Amino acid sequence: MKRIPLLISCLAVLLAVTLYFSPSDEANAVTKDSLAMLANVQQGDTDITRIGRMSFAPQGVLLVADIGSASVVAIDTQDTGPVKKLKERVNDVDKKIAAALGTDKAGINIADMTVNPASGKIYVSVQRKADGLNAIITFDENGKLAPLNLKKARYVRVPLPVADQKKIGNITGVEFTDGRVLAAGQSNEEFSSKIYSLPLPLTHNKPGEVYSTETYHVAHGRWETRAPIQSFIPYQEEGEDYIVGSFACTPIAKFKISDIKQNATIKGTSVVELGSGNRPVDMFTYKKNGKNWLITNTDRFHHERRPLGPSQYWGVRVDMSYLQADKTNEEAARRVVTEKSGPNGIEVVDALFFAKHVAKLNNDEMVILRDNEGALDLEVTKLPE
Repeated sequence: MKRIPLLISCLAVLLAVTLYFSPSDEANAVTKDSLAMLANVQQGDTDITRIGRMSFAPQGVLLVADIGSASVVAIDTQDTGPVKKLKERVNDVDKKIAAALGTDKAGINIADMTVNPASGKIYVSVQRKADGLNAIITFDENGKLAPLNLKKARYVRVPLPVADQKKIGNITGVEFTDGRVLAAGQSNEEFSSKIYSLPLPLTHNKPGEVYSTETYHVAHGRWETRAPIQSFIPYQEEGEDYIVGSFACTPIAKFKISDIKQNATIKGTSVVELGSGNRPVDMFTYKKNGKNWLITNTDRFHHERRPLGPSQYWGVRVDMSYLQADKTNEEAARRVVTEKSGPNGIEVVDALFFAKHVAKLNNDEMVILRDNEGALDLEVTKLPE
């Protein structure tokens, strides 16, 4: 009789492994909508070597930064809705993910968390330290965990262009905007902060264009060419395309990209300074009561020198009207670092204390991966009014 529980356990493990590495009928399906996003689609192992930041494009296409191969991998997840948001908090997410990968939470690195706004499903990118295994773990509305099959997927890989004898050391973000996908990162060139523009449809092995960036760092009082954009969003102003990005120590700047030629240098315009000693993590915008807001959460890596609240992880919202401000760069608006609000339209968001990652679900709610006394929990939280 003692052998029966062991047999059941073995069958459960075999079933889990089979589900992880075998394609479903849905995974083999081709949707007309995804074809508008992707070209020369591959079927098989995505071969991601060092997984990083993620975000969603339309039609269930997941954009994944592969830092190890300096490329963006676009995966047709077939996850197109309807929306079924997380019903209740999921505790000990890091332990659950680690267990699914056959290790403990000290044996994994969580790179990013995002949510598919079309379905409400949550995606977490993670790497197992022991052997570098890369995985994407999903959580459905009931908090049920499941691995995304990266071995047999529909995908395209788009390499990021780099100069001869140079290399890309990091990819700090990847986002969809009208007509293109944008990525940000850092190379080992003199002008090392980069923005990459990848045209649609994303085509397997077809690289895009690259721009260098120069930014005025308000807290440092100087122009910089090496500090990479840590987090960004696409933005349109009077018909022109921009990136709005945030940097360590922590200027928010905009870069006009709609009429810049390949290999050009874009000079950013800093509009807000959130305070030195901070590293931005995530960024998104939402509309509430007729006003547009920008949300960014940060890791206050010099938190012992600048006490603000109960955690080194905190966040702020900024009235988007600051992006049209007359006072920029040296005269850019500076957050009052000793207060929770000020100047007008710049406010610390209490719900973002302890938030390691945050993603927009809709204009009313966000998903947070929250540090809870050393454990990580997933929850849906209201956005501020």
